[in-house]
Amino acid sequence: MNNLSKIGWIFILCLFCLENKAQQQNGGRVIYSIYENRILYQVEVLPNNDTIYLGTLSSIYIYPPLKFKNKSQEKFYWKTVRDVKKALPYARVVSYTLNKANDDLKKIPAEKDRKKYLKNLEHEVKKKYEPDIRDLTFNQGKLLIKMIDRETSMTSYELIKLYRGPLIAAFWQGVARLFGANLKEEYDGNDKDKIIERVITLVENGQL
Repeated sequence: MNNLSKIGWIFILCLFCLENKAQQQNGGRVIYSIYENRILYQVEVLPNNDTIYLGTLSSIYIYPPLKFKNKSQEKFYWKTVRDVKKALPYARVVSYTLNKANDDLKKIPAEKDRKKYLKNLEHEVKKKYEPDIRDLTFNQGKLLIKMIDRETSMTSYELIKLYRGPLIAAFWQGVARLFGANLKEEYDGNDKDKIIERVITLVENGQL
């Protein structure tokens, strides 16, 4: 098993157009919501049948310009941008899957059924995401470990320990440490990871 597949397994273990119009009355105003090509538009129809497009402007985040000491530092920054764009969607998958699993488990009283549910969920996640996870570089895998903590408020180690037990968590922590990673690593967007946090904010807002 190579380094990338090990990181893939760590990730897996952390997981357990047509147009549509709607009319509404709003204080005497007639507003149409139009969903087309995955985009929601809204227009207001005036009494004289003129129409006004209703739009919401997205927030724009302004940061002080980055000053790179050298080309190497600048190259590292843009590498971080690339890695964030690659790893962030998978961290979001972990967060979504975790929340869904927690909601589903509340409805399953029997312990054997809960274990069966988690096993099936792990199988589904592995089948769906393992091929893509194998494409992550080792640094992207390490970044993913941090982002999982950011998105779920739990480290990868804590997630594995919670859903698979302390022995399996300790085993995978040992594997991660052998290759220079740490499943217990926490995300610190206010200090050591503030550049990553800046990149994430800009990427999420479509500014990078």
